[in-house]
Amino acid sequence: MDFVCNDKLVIVGAAGMIGSNMAQIASVMHLTPNLCLFDVYEPGLEGVYEELRHCGFDGMNIHYTTDVKEAFTGAKYIVSSGGAPRKAGMTREDLISGNGEIAKQLGENIRKYCPDLEHLTIIFNPADITGIIALLHSGLKPSQVTTLAGLDSTRLQSELAKHFGVLQHEVTGARTYGGHGEQMAVFGSSVKVDGKPLSELIGTDKLTDEQWAELRQRVIKGGANIIKLRGRSSFQSPAQLSIEMIGAAMGGPAFRWPVGTYVSNDRYDHVMMAWETVLDRNGAHIKPIEHATDEEMKELDASYKHLQDQIDNIIKMGLIPSVDKWSELNPNIK
Repeated sequence: MDFVCNDKLVIVGAAGMIGSNMAQIASVMHLTPNLCLFDVYEPGLEGVYEELRHCGFDGMNIHYTTDVKEAFTGAKYIVSSGGAPRKAGMTREDLISGNGEIAKQLGENIRKYCPDLEHLTIIFNPADITGIIALLHSGLKPSQVTTLAGLDSTRLQSELAKHFGVLQHEVTGARTYGGHGEQMAVFGSSVKVDGKPLSELIGTDKLTDEQWAELRQRVIKGGANIIKLRGRSSFQSPAQLSIEMIGAAMGGPAFRWPVGTYVSNDRYDHVMMAWETVLDRNGAHIKPIEHATDEEMKELDASYKHLQDQIDNIIKMGLIPSVDKWSELNPNIK
């Protein structure tokens, strides 16, 4: 059986719905034979382990543990969904306090047990904030930490495909940037529907301005809609996309969507946000956002301001130091 690599991949939060799905997808994708499942809830964790064995995957060396030192030692890749999920009526930001502490501990454990980690992908919300906390405390390079942001872009693609009655892959260039939350910036300028620019369709009888505004809101509130429909937060889609992300970092197929990554340039500084990147064995490296309209950039500016406010909040909570001291905590942050 051929695998992408032989390095140790750890699934944090493996007893949960996202984590267990991630473990199965990673096995199906043949990312590595060396898969470690970590969670603090042992009965559920053992249940996931047994179910994966019952799948009969060839060549897999699956291990589970509730001991963080055992799980992280020797790890080269980690995907973490190990935070509290969002419930009905909650925003992602409502999870900052508890999940922020979890992110801090995650970063500290990486620094302590697997400082040679190649890549960390974070799923649990609010991912832009838990990602920056884990990055700072882990000591990793910015290119080595990514967060789940592509889910918003796939939701945009899905909504457009449903509206125009085309297959989902016939909608190309669907992109959202900025925060993974209700302040995200939804870009339409790069989108094509069956080869036709979306900009030529908006404002016509095929997609009126009102329909476009309503569609954008469905994208922004896509996660809340899943909670309404299923009674729990999304798990299949974040599991799929997160494993595609870590798979790209492990040397697998290129990741097709924006990722949450550390951005520090002349317009946006000291922030983790959805951006256009190349994600491969060398980590995540940002690319220019092309073809954006002035209005879209204003939306991205507003999303960035919202993220800055959240960062100020977690500084006040003591989860991270003030920005001028970030490089003291993590010398890889400039």
